Amino acid sequence: MKNNDVCIIELKGLTKTFDEQQVLKGLDLKIYENEFLTLLGPSGCGKTTTLRIIAGFEDPDKGEVLFNGIDISNVPPYKREVNTVFQKYALFPHLDVFGNVAFGLHLKKMPKDVIEQKVKKMLSLVGLSGYENRDVTSLSGGQQQRIAIARALVNEPKVLLLDEPLGALDARLRKEMQSELKKIQQEVGITFIYVTHDQEEALSMSDTVVVMKDGEIQQIGTPIDIYNEPENRFVASFIGESNIIEGNMLKDCLVKFDGFEFPCVDRGFNENEEVEVVLRPEDIDIIADDYINKTKLQGVVESVVFKGVHYEILVKTDIRTYKIHTTDYFEPGLKVGLSFGPEDIHVMYTMGWAI
Repeated sequence: MKNNDVCIIELKGLTKTFDEQQVLKGLDLKIYENEFLTLLGPSGCGKTTTLRIIAGFEDPDKGEVLFNGIDISNVPPYKREVNTVFQKYALFPHLDVFGNVAFGLHLKKMPKDVIEQKVKKMLSLVGLSGYENRDVTSLSGGQQQRIAIARALVNEPKVLLLDEPLGALDARLRKEMQSELKKIQQEVGITFIYVTHDQEEALSMSDTVVVMKDGEIQQIGTPIDIYNEPENRFVASFIGESNIIEGNMLKDCLVKFDGFEFPCVDRGFNENEEVEVVLRPEDIDIIADDYINKTKLQGVVESVVFKGVHYEILVKTDIRTYKIHTTDYFEPGLKVGLSFGPEDIHVMYTMGWAI
């Protein structure tokens, strides 16, 4: 569990420019003890640059990096209480598993018995007890990744930085390692800062997700908050799938879109304010047969695609095409109605975010 009361890293006004392109635009962020925080966003949004600045591999043009309240902007990487695991694990091929994990401890000139004890403890933690004498080049990608994590954690950093460490693994192994990483983070009880462009990965592992775009933070929140309460069109589009509709907030808890008024649970907007409405595909029910006339929105099933756990169905109304995820099959060409409850409607401010 994270400790919301103790901020271990604070980024203040970070800016960074590469080749006249501004990668970070005054980024502010607080990261807490024992937190699994994920920087999530498309390529080029600045997430890896943020991680490298925390690690000390890059210097910000402006801004501060505070560690327990102390500015470490001028502290070299090897003196920072952080370790990094990269997508390319950078294991030493001439050393066996024990030698790789023990490398940093040897540099610190620790006693041999202490090194042996720490290495065995770390290998046990990552599920590789008994692998001490193995050649690292003979290990699978998942095993090599575990060795890289053990090598980083054996130095007992206060923060572990992970830069898309699962990117080289196949889909099945990625899912396995997602669970393993979360388990390891909970067992060692330190802060993990994780970088990925994979939305499912971020939602399944994190305490806190930081959604980034073009060097700026779009939203910070729990995975549930980010998914259910996106703050703008970009977040709603990037996290999962959405039907995003232009609407008008008539008053608290009443929104109008596609020519009809719908009760909702949102408050605090101005009366008759232009808004955007998010309807997640899994929150829309398809109504057929005699109950169609009880629905406000009606249309025709345009296409049906089987996705494994659900069908993805497109329903074309007079105004737009809605995407619905359902376990029920509906024949293309069938006239249907669409139904959803007030709690399924999420209203956002219209801010002109580009997708």
